[in-house]
Amino acid sequence: MRKQSGGEVFRITGARQGLADDVRGRQRRYVISMSVRTVSVVLAAVLWNVERYVAIVALALGVLLPYVAVVIANAGRENTPSLPSTFAPAPMRPVLDAAPAAGAAESGPEGDGVGRGGESA
Repeated sequence: MRKQSGGEVFRITGARQGLADDVRGRQRRYVISMSVRTVSVVLAAVLWNVERYVAIVALALGVLLPYVAVVIANAGRENTPSLPSTFAPAPMRPVLDAAPAAGAAESGPEGDGVGRGGESA
């Protein structure tokens, strides 16, 4: 036999990411964006005399990327879209209908005291 428990069932599907995982992810994004910034500044220095327009775009990217990286890194933890309810309700069992009473079968829709054939009782 299966044990039926009437206790509450807790859901954790709406739980946030762990703090250490969140910090690690933000550090990873910051390092990646700073690497892109370093590459763009080096590219701007290399291409300055060859392709001036590409070098200016790379330099602009190298100037703007630190600000964007810091804002993204300091944005904080993600927001949960909506907090789940504390527990999931137990499933409802279908209710069986009661058996019809014996007296209900004899009294039909003619419950006005008139017998068969239209005679009064």
